[in-house]
Amino acid sequence: MSEVEAIQQEVREFQQRYRLVFDEVQKVIVGHEDIVHGVLTALFVGGHCLLEGAPGLGKTLLVRTLSQVLSLDFNRIQFTPDLMPADILGTNMVMETDDGKRVFEFQKGPIFTQLCLADEINRATPKTQSAMLETMQEGTVTVGGVRNQLKQPFFVLATQNPIEQEGTYPLPEAQLDRFLFKLIVGYSKRAQLASIISRTTRGISIEPQRIMDGPEILRWQQLVRKVVLADNVQDYIVRLVLATHPEGEFAMPVSNQYLQWGSSPRGAQTMALASKVRALLDGRYHVSFEDVRRVYLPAMRHRVILNFEALAESKTTDHVLLEILEKLPEAVGDVPVAAKA
Repeated sequence: MSEVEAIQQEVREFQQRYRLVFDEVQKVIVGHEDIVHGVLTALFVGGHCLLEGAPGLGKTLLVRTLSQVLSLDFNRIQFTPDLMPADILGTNMVMETDDGKRVFEFQKGPIFTQLCLADEINRATPKTQSAMLETMQEGTVTVGGVRNQLKQPFFVLATQNPIEQEGTYPLPEAQLDRFLFKLIVGYSKRAQLASIISRTTRGISIEPQRIMDGPEILRWQQLVRKVVLADNVQDYIVRLVLATHPEGEFAMPVSNQYLQWGSSPRGAQTMALASKVRALLDGRYHVSFEDVRRVYLPAMRHRVILNFEALAESKTTDHVLLEILEKLPEAVGDVPVAAKA
């Protein structure tokens, strides 16, 4: 078998395994296909997801279902105003040994898992939310000067309710930037709502099957990183990020008018990796401009900050970003070639 044939076979296998996981989740989750695709894209990239939506739309159910489909350790942390960092990370406890001596022993918190549901994450104080920064970025927990490595793969899937503001705290920008995607969970449509009622009010019990384990997920994460990203497509990603920087070289009139801060380099990294997943799902081993456009909004909507004028005119980040996406050309001038490592 030639190298090209081996790659094609691996791509087909990824498509099949991805579809099995997707279909198994859809046995429980009615509709919300884009949300499921977004969560699974984050899974195969190795990033974290923030799910935002009104109560009762299935955010927590989606994460719980995913934990049943994947053979990963799963913990749920219910974020509340009185939650402390030690309640998440763990703490050193005084323990007595067999010979009567007292020693400090680290008791691991619920973050020591592989799939962590941070439910209603914006209900915790900024002090508690900051406990997640190191964990989400580096996959480690440092307590008492000792660095503890989390088991890989590791994902944080967080939910938040945008409607109820009393007793909530906005997520710090530094933490928002650590989420690969921010996915907006909307209302179900007529047929979907009818299906939800039929499934949940007639005594029908659906138990999803386990499809994939941690080593296989890590294998597909490595495949994603091997997908070819041509220089012209990479330059398009770079310019999409630079276009969000007010008064920058590639800034658009809409970004100068409505944005206070633009995206960090993580926005470009996210688009590059997520678009590789989209390419594999389409049976290709190279990224297209359309792949980038499909992941643009969830990758960028939480990485830009609106200014006062935008808030006064009730503009949303999606509105500004979509205008940038519409007006930025795919190619312009000479394309800089990335330096080789």
